[in-house]
Amino acid sequence: MADSELEAIRARRMAELQQQQGKGGGGGEADQRAKEQEMKNVILGQVLEQGARTRLNTIAVAKPEKAQMIENLIIQMARSGQLQGQKLSEERLKDLLEQVSNSTQKKTTVKFDRRRAHMDDSDEDY
Repeated sequence: MADSELEAIRARRMAELQQQQGKGGGGGEADQRAKEQEMKNVILGQVLEQGARTRLNTIAVAKPEKAQMIENLIIQMARSGQLQGQKLSEERLKDLLEQVSNSTQKKTTVKFDRRRAHMDDSDEDY
């Protein structure tokens, strides 16, 4: 999908939102979130292949924060023209997931203090 098409869709949707706000007179925060979510779903539907969309929905069930990060990244890529009118395949989505996992993965280390473990021996307490 071309950048100009995305811009046209975005502009049309923003006009609809502004028109609804004028009629409703402050529809509330929940309305705003629902509209943003709908806009996000429209964009994701346009830039993701069916398999990639299914995988992203599965991830959203298991790890909502990670899915949110990926969705935002994909939308940012679509808006900046990095997708160049082509839909994002499942394989490319896997690559993005791997990149995000590597960048957000925290390394944990376990350190044993053997002297303390030896001193806390429960056999000597009796």
